[in-house]
Amino acid sequence: MKRIAFLDYVRVFACFLVMLVHASENFYLAPGATDMAGPQSFLANETDRLWVSLYDGFSRMAVPLFMIVSAFLLAPMKEEQTTWSFYRKRFTRILPPFFIFMLLYSTLPLLWGQIDTATAGKDLSRILLNFPTLAGHLWFMYPLIGLYLFIPVISPWLRKATAKEEGFFVMLFMLSTCIPYLNRWFGEVWGQCFWNEYHMLWNFSGYLGYLVMAHYIRVHLTWSRPTRLKVGLAATIIGAAWTIYSFYVQAVPGVLHSTPVIELGWAFCTINCVLLTAGTFLLFTCIRQSEPPRLIADLSKLSYGMYLMHIFWLGLWVNLFKDALAWPTVAAIPAIAASCFVSCYATTKLISLVPGSKWVIG
Repeated sequence: MKRIAFLDYVRVFACFLVMLVHASENFYLAPGATDMAGPQSFLANETDRLWVSLYDGFSRMAVPLFMIVSAFLLAPMKEEQTTWSFYRKRFTRILPPFFIFMLLYSTLPLLWGQIDTATAGKDLSRILLNFPTLAGHLWFMYPLIGLYLFIPVISPWLRKATAKEEGFFVMLFMLSTCIPYLNRWFGEVWGQCFWNEYHMLWNFSGYLGYLVMAHYIRVHLTWSRPTRLKVGLAATIIGAAWTIYSFYVQAVPGVLHSTPVIELGWAFCTINCVLLTAGTFLLFTCIRQSEPPRLIADLSKLSYGMYLMHIFWLGLWVNLFKDALAWPTVAAIPAIAASCFVSCYATTKLISLVPGSKWVIG
């Protein structure tokens, strides 16, 4: 498959944003938490409140961007391809590295005392059920796998659907992303109740909506480059401002918060995050290069391995920039993310030189 230059840029950008999110989380950890945000959050001061809101809020497009890139390339699957050949090709690429890193996150932290043998044993015993204790970032793999599983199901419809039909689906998806706010303000809506979580638009919600949106942009969106620039910039600004403010207005310093409450607007399937993601993706589609620079192509190729391993590196740079050097938050967060990014690239690059490395880093 010929490389699509702007998608390589998107992958690299999204990979860095993931690390920026997790660097930021270290500045609103509840007492006793390590590395990544838990059920409760605590901001020490107004400075942390401001810069966490800005850096982390803007970066919340990272996961949806990865979803859109996958959908842009894979949906619909080729007409001559069978469901099983599609699954075999996709899952032989992503599952071996995924399980290897599940094992590593369940065992390696024993060496530096971050987990005890009881936690390691529990993580290993549940490895077929969920991600390990110290690998919360691997939650992403499950919805990604779910999206891959569904691509053969939706592919026949995508091949035949008109622009209006897909546009209607995207409209219902965007309406479904308002549900978290409706629940906050009005309680259960559209059939939700304690015995039924599946509201009227549930079948149009979640990451499937990003999949259809990606296909719509690729196949049906005929806007000129200036139009995509204008609309993309407007959507990005509105989405970013909304996402940033949604956290800032709630995250009062010195108070122990419920993380799901203050992160309501940071959920990946909220209307503001959809606007931020779609707008940014439209901006990237304006890149006219036929081939990406060698470094971007290399980073893009290694981005999966970088994502899998980055939590191993994160703690080191947090200890340096936040604790040992005590840099101000405005500088510490991007320094942690950038150092983590470079470390992961160097590590995956070295691993890629070893025969059979695709089974470890994809």
